[in-house]
Amino acid sequence: MLDIFKKLSFLYKPYVLGVLTIGYIVGELGHYLIGVTSKQTARELIYGDISCQLNSTSFKLSELPVDCSTVETEEECMLVEKDGISYCEWNYNGLGLDYQLLAGPSFIAVFTVMGVILGIAADKYNRVRMLFVCTLIFSVAIILQGAVTEYWQMVVLRMVMALGEAGCNPLATGIMSDIFDEGKRALVMAIFNWGIYGGYGIAFPVGRYITQLNLFDLSWRICYYGAGVLGLILAILTGVTLKEPERLTIGEESTTQEKISIWQVLKQPRIILLIIASSIRHCGGMTFAYNCDLYYTSYFPDVDLGWWLFIVTVGIGSIGIVVGGVVSDKIVAKMGVRSRVAVLAISQLIAAPFAFGSVYFEPLWAMITLGISYFFAEMWFGIVFACLVEIVPMGVRSTTVGIFLFVMNNVGGNLPILVDPVAKAIGYRESISIFYAGFYLISTLLFFITMFWMEGPKKEQTTSTDTRRDSSPRDYGHDNNTFSTADETNLATLRANGHTNYGIRNENSRL
Repeated sequence: MLDIFKKLSFLYKPYVLGVLTIGYIVGELGHYLIGVTSKQTARELIYGDISCQLNSTSFKLSELPVDCSTVETEEECMLVEKDGISYCEWNYNGLGLDYQLLAGPSFIAVFTVMGVILGIAADKYNRVRMLFVCTLIFSVAIILQGAVTEYWQMVVLRMVMALGEAGCNPLATGIMSDIFDEGKRALVMAIFNWGIYGGYGIAFPVGRYITQLNLFDLSWRICYYGAGVLGLILAILTGVTLKEPERLTIGEESTTQEKISIWQVLKQPRIILLIIASSIRHCGGMTFAYNCDLYYTSYFPDVDLGWWLFIVTVGIGSIGIVVGGVVSDKIVAKMGVRSRVAVLAISQLIAAPFAFGSVYFEPLWAMITLGISYFFAEMWFGIVFACLVEIVPMGVRSTTVGIFLFVMNNVGGNLPILVDPVAKAIGYRESISIFYAGFYLISTLLFFITMFWMEGPKKEQTTSTDTRRDSSPRDYGHDNNTFSTADETNLATLRANGHTNYGIRNENSRL
């Protein structure tokens, strides 16, 4: 039996990645379901704005004498008809400040604070056990959301869900950075962080079509029950089958490095710029995530785009994530960490004009431009965290990730609340274009500036007694030399002379 396990040990790493990623997908599915089910949820829990809307009749917009969305009073809404059939209804539309608070700040308020706390704890305690507890918490919270009867209950349970989900990224990032080597790190981080977009994309068909099936007469509630139960299964797999990996250094010598404080890391211009650029980019993504389904439903109520949105976000977005990770991993050895940030800037620059198109075009071209935009835009998340773990010392890595997420999510997660007041002033479409595509452009400029603060390719070191090129593998992608000590410089010289058994240990020693 032991021999069989040894032969299958090569499957452990992809298994860990699979469990962590699927668990993250379930958490994000619970996070984003509210954006798809909000209209049905609002009508039962009584919250948000009320407006005149197209009802369930089979009329198309092009056939209607009056567009329901242009009617401003309930009396006029009830009088609108075609061929003696009333096709408008005055009801909750799922939008408004109540919805924006429910979708964003109520979740972000807890998510960001707990992300920092759990990030600090991850640098000291067993990450697998902590991740098990976190997955258990958000899974139970998702299940309970399906049983709420009041708006405030949904708010509280989204806060509890955020408490559990806050640990997923910093804990899993630390685990994976100790399991996978540099040559696969950006791709692995991209696959894992695809969980955000996977959960977001899956929310469209689940929130729309499962709700329409009205299984067991539960409407939107069955979506939350199903997602929560799946989360419980992932929690059990995490706690029972995963093991805490040995903590390894990345690009620094653990035996000689002086203790580095978190403030020494955070005050670096490159860290500050990376946080600001990522926060702005995150705002663009969150704006579209929270408003995508409601936006297309409002402007094209007679066109079912649920499966198209799923294909674009999960299918095309996934390809973009993988391509971004592979490209980043391939060129980092030649160009240094700077190359990863260059990929970030270029990808967002290409994505921005297509993002504008997805807002202003009619359904067909909106989906085509959205697909192109997603292909390039979604390269960013995994690459950002690959950059982060490569420029931050091991001793404060999870803490830094937690603080990074705290700032990024507070800015990127809370700024979309401005969509509602801006929409009331200049229009919903115009507001979305500013906070979505416009912020893509701003992040492009900031990533370009950040790139110049990163290390370029490192030159190989030689000595006077041995001028041959060192053939041993180099950690060119790492950029922790900001914190190097004199002893590390001496060790680098030893490695140049053929002594390479310092620092990072053999990956296979943990299996």
